[in-house]
Amino acid sequence: MSINATLLGQAISFALFVWFCMKFVWPPLMNAIEERQKKIADGLADAGRAAKDLELAQAKATEQLKEAKATANDIIEQANKRKAQIVEEAKAEADAERAKIIAQGKAEIENERNRVKDDLRKQVASLAIIGAEKILERSIDPEAHSDIVNKLVAEI
Repeated sequence: MSINATLLGQAISFALFVWFCMKFVWPPLMNAIEERQKKIADGLADAGRAAKDLELAQAKATEQLKEAKATANDIIEQANKRKAQIVEEAKAEADAERAKIIAQGKAEIENERNRVKDDLRKQVASLAIIGAEKILERSIDPEAHSDIVNKLVAEI
């Protein structure tokens, strides 16, 4: 009986220990475990949201980069068009200025030519008058006449 009484005492002690643990130890342990599980689950959920947010931010940054590149390309294209337009305008202005200068040069040449012609006419007329005076001063002989004409031709 002593073994049975010892076993019964141990069984009762074990049962009291289990009851005590179930009543006072397990609830705080279970609460702590559940609280820890909840924190881990919340952390995982936060990490998932952060990963999604990161993906969205990366996608948004990529989209903004594409838009910035497109805008930059548009600006460059517009600048190139404006450059071509300015070059064409400058060429047109240069052509107009060149035509104006050429026209002025031709007009100056024509004026100078007319002036030279007038001067030559005046000189020829003057020489003709001088020649006629010399011819009239001398007697008319073919040799003197030929000599005067040759002098006139040399002067012209």
